[in-house]
Amino acid sequence: MANNNNKQLALQVICALICSEKEKKKNNRRIWRRECLKRREQHGLSVPPIVLESSEEPGCRELLRMTEEEFELLLGSVGALITKQHTKMRRAISARDRLSVTLRYLASGETFSSLSLQYRIGASTISQIVMETCAALHQVMKKDYLKTPSTEAEWRTIAQDFESKWQFPHCLGALGGKRIYLQPPAKSVSVEHNYKGRFSVTIMAAVDANYKFIYASVGTQASVSDAGLFAHSDLCKAMDQGLLNFPPPEPLPNSDVKMPYMFVGDEAYPLRPDLMTPHPCKQTDRSQQVLNCRLSRARRAPENAFGILANRLRVFRNTIYLEPDKVVKITMASLCIHNFLRERRSEAYTPPGFADWENEEHSLVEGTWRKQGSGSFQPAEQRGESDASDTAKIQRNLLCDYFVSPAGCVPWQEEHI
Repeated sequence: MANNNNKQLALQVICALICSEKEKKKNNRRIWRRECLKRREQHGLSVPPIVLESSEEPGCRELLRMTEEEFELLLGSVGALITKQHTKMRRAISARDRLSVTLRYLASGETFSSLSLQYRIGASTISQIVMETCAALHQVMKKDYLKTPSTEAEWRTIAQDFESKWQFPHCLGALGGKRIYLQPPAKSVSVEHNYKGRFSVTIMAAVDANYKFIYASVGTQASVSDAGLFAHSDLCKAMDQGLLNFPPPEPLPNSDVKMPYMFVGDEAYPLRPDLMTPHPCKQTDRSQQVLNCRLSRARRAPENAFGILANRLRVFRNTIYLEPDKVVKITMASLCIHNFLRERRSEAYTPPGFADWENEEHSLVEGTWRKQGSGSFQPAEQRGESDASDTAKIQRNLLCDYFVSPAGCVPWQEEHI
């Protein structure tokens, strides 16, 4: 009997200990939200989405790179897609706050942890908000603010702007690219690193004379160049199939020489009738040097556009600690925002004097075309020059003659060859 009583007592003690441990675990539940984040609903955001501009506060212009009116326009466009419903557990973060924190992330490039302290929102929640809002912005804005022209009238407008601002006739846009550097994800392979050994994604874009993007493609393989992206892009396929409704060939200004309308690109792009590239740098005569100089000036449009984008939306100035597919969403949304603010001539985005390149008469980016062929790799044009069609070569020679003739020359070109 004594042994049985001892066994029962031991079992009761063990059961009591197990129940005690369960009670402790139940009482030590994981915290739903940190106390500092709970104060957001009581006191509002640490950095409010809209701050009335004054001499004492930086205001919406400095925080979000846009005016309050422009913020409200974006909110009206995308608000319905990013609005969430309240639950019994907590109140949803408003569409205004979601758009504000997303624009602040794009404008500053700060980490989600840093924004978490400013906005009193969890870092993981901010990450989700940014991705959802960027996807919504691109979905809503791409039809109006990242649209490739599809009519002759639209293409002619771009060509007229290039002729008046950049002194290059029959130009439908300039092609260029930019690399966005990322933190390498786990188990990344060599094909995902560029020639400098860094992990990145590449943007290939066509830009009009006013620094607006009219086409963009983002490649997630860092080893692919912007010219490689062009070769596999739907823009190239549409050009091959004649689906873009380019204007028919017409005489160059003050000349009887008929010339088709075309894009311009650097030496990495293929020479073709609808895409003009420079002459190889070696053994060029005077007319070829003038053509290279004029092409270099026209190609400044994408360089300047990417410069404005990275200086105003500074997320692109730092290494981005996100997966490539998320960077694609951020990039496409940023291009739409850039075009939206450029179209509105926003002084908060490009203040007076910020983009004085378009007011310069003839200054060139130093070494833009002179450095073709420099470095450890051979220029792409020299590799593919023999593949260019005879028609494209004839067109390039006609442009060479035109730019040194009285009909096509400009006073400053002799100073830069």
